[in-house]
Amino acid sequence: MTSPLSLKEATAQMTADDQVFAIDEVDIRGEKLRVWRNAPPSLRAVLEMSRKHGAEEFIVYEDERLSFTDHFKAAASFAKALVAAGIQAGDRVAIAMRNLPEWSIAFWGAAAAGAVVVPINAWWTTEELSYGLADSGAKLLVVDFERYERIAGSLDQLDALSNLVVVDEDRAERAGQPHSRVHVTSFNSFLGIIADDVELPDVEIDSDDDATIFYTSGTTGRPKGAVGTHRNAMTNLMNLFFVGQRLTLRFGGGNVVGGEQVRNSYLLSVPLFHATGCLAILVVNLAAKGKLVMMRRFEPGRALELIAREQVTTFGGVPTMAMQILDHPNFASYDTSSVRSVSYGGAPAPPELVRRISASFPLGQPGNGYGMTETSAATTFNSGPDYVAKPDSVGPAVPVCDLAIVPEAYEGDRPDPNREQGPEVTGELWIRGPQVVRCYWKRPEETASTFAGGWLRTGDIARIDEEGFVYIVDRAKDVIIRGGENVYSVEVEAALFTHPAVADCAVIGIPEPVLGEEVGAVIVLRPGMEASVEELQAHVGEHLARFSVPSKIWFRQEAIPRNPAGKILKRQLRDEISPGS
Repeated sequence: MTSPLSLKEATAQMTADDQVFAIDEVDIRGEKLRVWRNAPPSLRAVLEMSRKHGAEEFIVYEDERLSFTDHFKAAASFAKALVAAGIQAGDRVAIAMRNLPEWSIAFWGAAAAGAVVVPINAWWTTEELSYGLADSGAKLLVVDFERYERIAGSLDQLDALSNLVVVDEDRAERAGQPHSRVHVTSFNSFLGIIADDVELPDVEIDSDDDATIFYTSGTTGRPKGAVGTHRNAMTNLMNLFFVGQRLTLRFGGGNVVGGEQVRNSYLLSVPLFHATGCLAILVVNLAAKGKLVMMRRFEPGRALELIAREQVTTFGGVPTMAMQILDHPNFASYDTSSVRSVSYGGAPAPPELVRRISASFPLGQPGNGYGMTETSAATTFNSGPDYVAKPDSVGPAVPVCDLAIVPEAYEGDRPDPNREQGPEVTGELWIRGPQVVRCYWKRPEETASTFAGGWLRTGDIARIDEEGFVYIVDRAKDVIIRGGENVYSVEVEAALFTHPAVADCAVIGIPEPVLGEEVGAVIVLRPGMEASVEELQAHVGEHLARFSVPSKIWFRQEAIPRNPAGKILKRQLRDEISPGS
């Protein structure tokens, strides 16, 4: 039996000059960057390409089913309606709603019309929604009725907003109340009659035109709008295609059953208003003829029902969702044999999860990636046998991306090419490539400091091994400094997750007058299982140095608080445990 190709061999073969994944070098905003030669030029081009998928199902939501043809016609009608409403190229069109078919229609229609799409966090309060709309200067807003009721009283303060389009998630055609200045209408009324021969409006779009403004999760301070271009989105699309095909080239498999290719069916369990849901799932499935199975809200039992009913091949989202599905008491009673991939990102994943996926889904390839809003979703990927072999890594970077590990005290605007780096070097991860967003919206000082010299300073602490596999050690602000020793919370969390009684955990720094900080852990136990503080401390001590063992452990009955991207709200946990700390 021949050995599989190495990562280096497979990458070289796939990026050869005559291959689909050939690479060119181009000048982007004064920086020479490697780009995918054959990437589509824009989101509009991907929407046009989706027409060839025809009558195949694209979106399944509850009992509603939308084909690629019907989706294109609706998106094209939305684009034409935007133009008729006075929306021009570069104008901001905001979307604030739960995952609904109309979210996709509005996104693709706005992008194809040359507008800049602003996905707004549907979990935000009235104040936060108003902030995002005012900060972005959105001229048109698409909302579901729940968000409409939240924002209706603030319309007088949103001077740039001229149109509000309301989607009724209960399908009762509620449109909201008339407003003296803002034109309020229902989504279907805004679309009007959808003609069978509808075409997209005639708009020129360049690859480096602005396409999106995604707001960062805002765990500290006001969220910042990360301005992404069409090239950013298309780079992410090609990155994901490349990684999937490289995995198949090296190890075989893929969605093949009985010698026939099975169409991908993706369970969408994360919000579309984040880069992962939008760029890594929605865009990729439209381009690749995948079926997108939407959930009204994530619930592990309902997820298992949909996996069985829709023969889902891929699910994941963030690690905690995969864990909740695996932990469901009725997991074994559902048919999950269709699952071929369990992929996630957005938050640290315990290595134990890889082993559980391999045991629970014999044909399922586990996958993990690293990325940020600022990198237009993922930059590194670890999947299949590589992930099993290195479950604590987020994988190597894609070929169009440069990485550097930079010490904390470094003051240059780009990494020092003469500085040696090796697997023992830990520092801040810097990223450079065509997937890095252009800037922060209306934040010149933060743009200059974060994107200096063409490099994105991630704020994440990492190391890179001899094969190029990246290990995220911690967020810079989440490093616990205990008596002069750096304790990386991700490593402590990974050790805790290997204990059979631990369902979820969060490790945080607790102020301590002598040591500066001490290590604290918040634990959620699996139903029906027990573990003492002393038992968990001893367990961590078997894996990590003594100074990394939590000196304080709190047990929690309710779920650990997370933002919509799956990141633990550690500041909230600290305030709950020790107010004012």
